[in-house]
Amino acid sequence: MRRLLDAARRGDIPVIWTEVQYTHPELLDAGLFYKKAKALSVWRKGDDRKLYEPLEGLKPGHSDVVITKQYASAFFGTSLASTLNAMGVDTLVICGVSTSGCVRATVLDAMQYGFRPMVVGSACGDRSPEIHNSNMFDMNAKYADAVSEEEAIQKLSAGWVDVR
Repeated sequence: MRRLLDAARRGDIPVIWTEVQYTHPELLDAGLFYKKAKALSVWRKGDDRKLYEPLEGLKPGHSDVVITKQYASAFFGTSLASTLNAMGVDTLVICGVSTSGCVRATVLDAMQYGFRPMVVGSACGDRSPEIHNSNMFDMNAKYADAVSEEEAIQKLSAGWVDVR
């Protein structure tokens, strides 16, 4: 992820981050998602575990956009689609955790909103290699283009000027 971020910044590509944040003390703003996945409590605002803190080298820059979400897809219930349209963006390079959850949900919604999703598998992760690999295979078959880190870095650094 750090190498992709560096390449995007070199190529003057807009960078959009997502963060999960719940503000209700009982996580009512997580809805049924929390009933299924109690681990979401780590994203409650002010949680003592501080797992919401950005990792070293993965912090939003001053011109980056940060989208706050409550569900798996970065599009669901957020302004992401309208933000991308206002920026004139048509292609997304997507990475993150988890491949079978947030990445997959975002890829599916991106395609359904008319954006071209590209997923960098080496910059995604999941509970096991099998889950990650099966989701990468399926997304590449139906919803997105799986691209190598090398290809993404080369094209991001150049401003992603050519299209397949």
